[in-house]
Amino acid sequence: MRLTHRLTALAALAIAAALATLSPAVAQSVKFEIKTNMGVMRGVLYDATPGHRDAFVRLAKEKHFDGTLFYRVVKGFVIQGGSSDSRNARPGQHIGYGDEAVNIDSEFTPKCYHKFGALCAPRQPDKVNVFKTSDVSQFYIVRGQVYTDEYLTKYEQSINVPIRNGLKKLYYTPHKAELQALKESDPSAYKARMREIRDQIEMEFRVSKYKKFTDEQRKDYTTIGGAPQLDGEYTVFGEITEGLDVLVKINNMKVDANSRPLKDVRMTVRIL
Repeated sequence: MRLTHRLTALAALAIAAALATLSPAVAQSVKFEIKTNMGVMRGVLYDATPGHRDAFVRLAKEKHFDGTLFYRVVKGFVIQGGSSDSRNARPGQHIGYGDEAVNIDSEFTPKCYHKFGALCAPRQPDKVNVFKTSDVSQFYIVRGQVYTDEYLTKYEQSINVPIRNGLKKLYYTPHKAELQALKESDPSAYKARMREIRDQIEMEFRVSKYKKFTDEQRKDYTTIGGAPQLDGEYTVFGEITEGLDVLVKINNMKVDANSRPLKDVRMTVRIL
């Protein structure tokens, strides 16, 4: 029993330390509260994502989320809830997108990313949603994992190297024989042409979907953790600033084959 109490205390200290490091990454003017039977979470909505902020405020004031469940829990990843079809769901019933979807344009910004506690908008898959439109009728909150700098660098490379190789294949490879001949006949012209090709590749790379973690992102992903693989794919529009221990408790719940908690976690959402 003493060991259990000690571990619980250590866990509480860890959450408290993480909470102390969390502060809104961008200006914010709206605060919210999510009250559940597992505890209360409070947070802020980002002014950098005004479309999502305003939609969430409107839905909360309309009591759209009240009585719905956190119906999807993936340990070490996210908790998701708010879907209208979860409100009166039977035990074991599979829950997904409800019949009250509220779709709005995505709002991606490097300042708003998937760190521990991030409030985010789910969406339909790319094959039916090429513009990554958000469905703000529900939301998910990131638990995530802590990553090393080495992992983040390799993740960047896994995205950036194929992009550069593709550009090289497009702008350099077709002219390789011609350039080799130019190198032998006119070295100065060869160097000038190679500079043009390198500049073209670099310009195209900079406007591509290349990956570069900011210093702030690296700090958070290597300390409090998160889900960096979701950045640029789903809109982050707020964060939890109080009650991260509640987030962790929900994320650690036992779930069924559909990732639904065996014990219902109901919510009430209000704007403070």
